[in-house]
Amino acid sequence: MLKWALIFFVISIVAGFFGFSGVSAATATIARVLFGIALVIFLIFLVLALLAGQAIL
Repeated sequence: MLKWALIFFVISIVAGFFGFSGVSAATATIARVLFGIALVIFLIFLVLALLAGQAIL
C-alpha cells in the first residue's frame, strides 16, 4: 500500500508542477492537435472497415 501511496504522491507533484507553471497551456494545445489527428484517423479506418464489411457481404 505504501508503494501505491508514493506513486500517487509523485504523480500529484508532477501534475501540480504542470498545473502551476506555464507548461500546461502548451501541452493542452499539443493534446488538442493530437486528439484531432487521432479522430480523423479513427474516422478513416471506420469508413474503410464499413466498406470492407459491405464487400464481404
